[in-house]
Amino acid sequence: MVHLDSGAIAVLMRLYEALAPPRGCVLDLMSSWRSHLPASFAGTLIGVGLNRDEMRENPQLAQAVVHDLNREPKLPFNDGAFDAALCAVSVQYLTQPVEVFQEVRRTLKRGAPFVVSFSNRCFPEKAVALWRAASDDQHGAIVTAYFAASGGVGEGWSELNEYAHTPAEGDPLYAVWAARAHF
Repeated sequence: MVHLDSGAIAVLMRLYEALAPPRGCVLDLMSSWRSHLPASFAGTLIGVGLNRDEMRENPQLAQAVVHDLNREPKLPFNDGAFDAALCAVSVQYLTQPVEVFQEVRRTLKRGAPFVVSFSNRCFPEKAVALWRAASDDQHGAIVTAYFAASGGVGEGWSELNEYAHTPAEGDPLYAVWAARAHF
């Protein structure tokens, strides 16, 4: 199943191309059968997800780690292991988002970005109640609050950035990102 239409996927690829180091080691959080990195990405992509079979279908993954972040938010990686982290259209399913964001920050190198993207689509039966009750604008505020609660801007995270792609037709794409602080 595709969670975004082709226009939103193209926008996400361009965002990743601008933010993820093309030869870096990147974490694909809540990974599945597609990661949406541009074809120019020549680094190492490590996926963390629930479905090994779906991740096996992902041609960009160098490694797939089956791990349920809702049961255990601690990531099985060393401190400072990644040059970037991505979470595409899945943040709405996290039941312990602050703990997961703290773990992502721990596993990032200083200055490495964590890019969280979302749209107006989801599996309502799987999304947390807060997400289901919120509007698209409020979704951005929720993700911003996760960053703030997981280390704070200027403390654990650099300045927050937000992006909105809202075409007249097709899927919108929203993204919030920050980099791990340099200290």
